[in-house]
Amino acid sequence: MTDTTKPAGQDTGRDAGQEAGKDRVVIFDTTLRDGEQSPGATMTHDEKLEIAELLDDMGVDIIEAGFPIASEGDFRAVKEIAERSKNAVICGLARAQLPDIDLCWEAVKHAGQPRIHTFIGTSPLHRAIPNLTMDEMAERIEQTVSHARNLCDNVQWSPMDATRTEWDYLCRVIEIAIKAGATTINIPDTVGYTEPGESADLIRRLIATVPGADEVVFATHCHNDLGMATANALAAVAGGARQIECTINGLGERAGNTALEEVVMALKVRGDVMPYYTDIDTKKIMHISRRVATVSGFPVQFNKAIVGKNAFAHESGIHQDGMLKNAETFEIMRPEDVGLKSSSLPLGKHSGRAALRAKLGELGVEVGDNQLKDIFVRFKDLADRKKEVFDDDILALVTATTDGDAERLQMVNLKVVCGTGGPAEATLEMEIDGEDRSASCQGDGPVDATFKAVRELHPNKARLQLYQVHAVTEGTDAQATVSVRLEEDGMIATGQSADTDTVVASARAYINALNRLLVRREKTGTDVKEISYKDVT
Repeated sequence: MTDTTKPAGQDTGRDAGQEAGKDRVVIFDTTLRDGEQSPGATMTHDEKLEIAELLDDMGVDIIEAGFPIASEGDFRAVKEIAERSKNAVICGLARAQLPDIDLCWEAVKHAGQPRIHTFIGTSPLHRAIPNLTMDEMAERIEQTVSHARNLCDNVQWSPMDATRTEWDYLCRVIEIAIKAGATTINIPDTVGYTEPGESADLIRRLIATVPGADEVVFATHCHNDLGMATANALAAVAGGARQIECTINGLGERAGNTALEEVVMALKVRGDVMPYYTDIDTKKIMHISRRVATVSGFPVQFNKAIVGKNAFAHESGIHQDGMLKNAETFEIMRPEDVGLKSSSLPLGKHSGRAALRAKLGELGVEVGDNQLKDIFVRFKDLADRKKEVFDDDILALVTATTDGDAERLQMVNLKVVCGTGGPAEATLEMEIDGEDRSASCQGDGPVDATFKAVRELHPNKARLQLYQVHAVTEGTDAQATVSVRLEEDGMIATGQSADTDTVVASARAYINALNRLLVRREKTGTDVKEISYKDVT
């Protein structure tokens, strides 16, 4: 039985299932054909060549490079991909029409391993499109598959909308295609209608019923309209299919196709219950996922399995604590197996102290328990106001602490009203030596008004030597780090604070500096003396 937490072949990214006696599943990628049919997902010629090269390099067995009859551009792309391919079979799609098949062959014939894939809709709804009777369609299937086989030794045939085709007729046309020379029979769930039990049973019954079925490879092509494409594809494999048609990121028409990364990693991780393997180098998954997302213009949803931004991210405090102790607590596969360097522990409002301490350690910051407690309180407050807390935000919180000094002055609340053409007014509530006080002051701008309110509540003549604002991160919710340096009778104290509100950060930095002056007075025994105070301008 395979260890599900340490899949075979994890060091190379390729499954060692062959040595373990497992059946091989062929990966047929149709990102460049079915994936590109997603509205708005059209790729340029060079982008198609790039994606084809990446697919070939990662070990995809068959690349469906396009639909040559669709356009001159599609024909040229398929032809050049075929000429440049190194290892993969290069396949082109063709309708059940002789001109389609001839042009498809012209596009793929220079590949080291060419394949023609021809199809026709066999369900009652799809038979009505070309307006053919059952017998007329059966005759066309025989004619077109035979023609394709005379051109190419590797022919795939698909009864489009197979899962809604009458059982007897489906068996009949599959038998005709096999006798005509098809080497792969693909069973498409074209509209994502079936469910896993049906998917497995359909393949199993076809293999058991259709004459000659044991001489060809059965494939599965699933769509995700009901969110079951991956489950249906894996169920089809359990039923006897040995080729999965899929796309990178599940790209495809409507709700998309079976996602390559999902079926490949499912077979890799759960080899204990699915004894199959692929030749995909899984360590290349993340790179190609991001490239396909970029060139297609279809971003990957954050919580997408395997390749989503959050697939290896843990924000909950309980989860982060477990991950720090043992990654297998909350991860069934290693991020390195899909091409990531490590898991991500993004800090947010659900994160706990263990994750915060670990992040500080990564940033080279060591703090004591008291300072961690202070930083954690500030962190939670920030996380409630920011969608994402960055490393620089954490460092800003560290610099905003008082290093364990007692805070005789604490800001409770601040309200600032600004208007055009008039002074700003700040209403400040503070706790001073345990006593609540409040004051309202006007000033030349919100920071000036706020500093005057602080001075009203805690009279001082400290001189402002420095007032500096720095944006820590990007975005409208970025933290501003404010530095305030005060000088009082030869003693200098610097206060810093960070907040998404610049005025709040300014008030806290000023109060922080005053606190440090108070502490130094107490430590040196210096009497309080009034010195000049300069308003903020």
